[in-house]
Amino acid sequence: MAKMESSRYSESGVDIDKGNAFVERIKPLVSATFRGGVLTGIGGFGGLYALGGGKFKDPVLVSSTDGVGTKLMIAQMCGRHDTIGIDLVAMCVNDIVVSGAHPLFFLDYFASGGLDLEVATEVVRGIAKGCEIAKCSLIGGETAEMPGLYKPGDYDLAGFVVGICERDKIIDGSEIRVGDKLIGLASSGIHSNGYSLARKVFFEELKLSVKDKIDEFGCTLGEELLRPTRIYSETVLNLIKNYKVKGVVHITGGGLYDNIPRVLPNGCKAVIDGKSWEVPPVFSFLKKHGRISSAEMCRTFNNGIGMVVVVEAKEADDAKMQLEALGEKPFLIGEVAALGATGKKKKSETLVEISGI
Repeated sequence: MAKMESSRYSESGVDIDKGNAFVERIKPLVSATFRGGVLTGIGGFGGLYALGGGKFKDPVLVSSTDGVGTKLMIAQMCGRHDTIGIDLVAMCVNDIVVSGAHPLFFLDYFASGGLDLEVATEVVRGIAKGCEIAKCSLIGGETAEMPGLYKPGDYDLAGFVVGICERDKIIDGSEIRVGDKLIGLASSGIHSNGYSLARKVFFEELKLSVKDKIDEFGCTLGEELLRPTRIYSETVLNLIKNYKVKGVVHITGGGLYDNIPRVLPNGCKAVIDGKSWEVPPVFSFLKKHGRISSAEMCRTFNNGIGMVVVVEAKEADDAKMQLEALGEKPFLIGEVAALGATGKKKKSETLVEISGI
């Protein structure tokens, strides 16, 4: 289509031609993520994906949507936008794999005051990379220009993923029993939660810059804060092929305290040894210089544990070895215990007890 003369719409801050140019730019990035079920290319009104016959006897679709919070501001401060898309995919995909779901396809939403082709392309490059890691297809998205709502240079992201699993193989925590073991998988850093507090400590209170080299981190502050969220989908899906995984927990906002109870059945609590895993330097730094209590650290941040899997005690050591073979750093962090004599939670009792912190 020929480029049209300047219009009142473009004068208001929305450039349709630039949007079309953006679609052309990202087509190779998007098509590289396509897997067997994709039926349409980028540019249509909707993405079509065929579930395929015979692979699942009683399939259930599992979906999730998420964002990356104020980690976006770190990307903007650093002027680096090629990894934030990995975070976006990770936050969504890690949420559906806890049910035992295989990611099928992903969609993104990118909003800004005015489209910057270079920045937007780098963001999608990261999203495509995340989809490749998670082995799902990026089949569509929305790019919105909203001048007046966003300041120049600002943008926002949201992601949406759909996965699939067998109904009788859904992991929901209902089979967890007293005595089962908790294996924690190391995080790559802060991931994508707690950045409002992290920014307050680093930039407001300590007056640091993203360019400052922090000896404890072995890199600049910006590099540490932009470490992409680890994508655990392939790890968990491989683990459940060989072991009875009774529960999986994605440690996001709320940390260990608020997320683990989401899979615990009635009458159970988690007892965790806070000294059983390696805490990355960024968390120790935040705790010390931000004057943050141990309890708040374990509730605001992942504190070094990005995912928790629950297995039977007799399989814990073997499962841990497979996780190591899959490239993870697993730690046996605790076990499932009974809630009091009655099996009911007392007012003073917590569903997650963490010692040694």
